Amino acid sequence: MSNQNKRKNMPVITLEDPQYLACKERAKGTNVNDLTLLATDYLNHFNEVVMLLEMIPDMPELLIDAHEWTPKSYKDHFRDSTIADKDLAIEVYDFCPTCYREPFEEAVTKLDSMVIEAIDSIEKDIETGNMDLVRENVSYLSRSMQQTMDVVSGVINGRQGVHQKEVDAMLGEEEAGSPETSEHANDQAAIDAMFD
Repeated sequence: MSNQNKRKNMPVITLEDPQYLACKERAKGTNVNDLTLLATDYLNHFNEVVMLLEMIPDMPELLIDAHEWTPKSYKDHFRDSTIADKDLAIEVYDFCPTCYREPFEEAVTKLDSMVIEAIDSIEKDIETGNMDLVRENVSYLSRSMQQTMDVVSGVINGRQGVHQKEVDAMLGEEEAGSPETSEHANDQAAIDAMFD
């Protein structure tokens, strides 16, 4: 089931919802953000693969390990996690206000696609035997994924200005790819504007 279909089946949770307010109180002083009910530990799932991809220009054999990476849902990540508040993170996710949950899920879906496309792109670059091209494209892809992780982090932390339309505008059209084909679609000015 796609994230979009999952969202259609989830109830709308508002900032005034009594269940949200109860969860908000429980989240205070934990690893779960007490505004959004999301936890930044989820980003470790992406940080690990991005660091792995960044090592590939020097160790192309790591591409095999990169191919083992698969998207993982928020709850599945925390089921496999060792952080102290993992059970709370799982439990309160269903009460994350829709104004945070929807942009979070859309940005994560985009990031999942970016990682998979980056792995495929790097593999094609390696096949050319041109390691300078591999290094250049890994650098570009890494920056693009990091910028999208910054958007996800902004949503998780409830940064003012990270709203659905900004996430849509930033993630709507660009695709992970080589600098030659994407024309650096992740424009830094657009990302900076999201956090002003």
